[in-house]
Amino acid sequence: QVQLVESGGGLVQAGGSLRLSCAASGSIFTVNNMAWYRQAPGKQRELVARITSVGKTNYADSVKGRFTISRDSAKNTVYLEMNSLKPEDTAVYYCNAVDTSFRPYWGQGTQVTVSS
Repeated sequence: QVQLVESGGGLVQAGGSLRLSCAASGSIFTVNNMAWYRQAPGKQRELVARITSVGKTNYADSVKGRFTISRDSAKNTVYLEMNSLKPEDTAVYYCNAVDTSFRPYWGQGTQVTVSS
């Protein structure tokens, strides 16, 4: 079992920045890829950014050049640095981990609200 706890969400004006953190605990040695997803009201959950165990990253087109995902293995934490935020980035952001058996784990989510 892997437990994920997100933090760092909040209210920010358009053009501002936020950094989300996701601390993993439990059977973290089984974790392979980690990612951030988001879900806006009335929309499906979508992938924002993913980072593999060797540090390879990929991003949704809508956040490329603005968001950066990183991973601190010593702290078992993954981060999402969000810059130049837009109102359309408003959503609940979820941390995701996938273990070596391809089992997914989810955090409880953290709200990000960007005002215009």
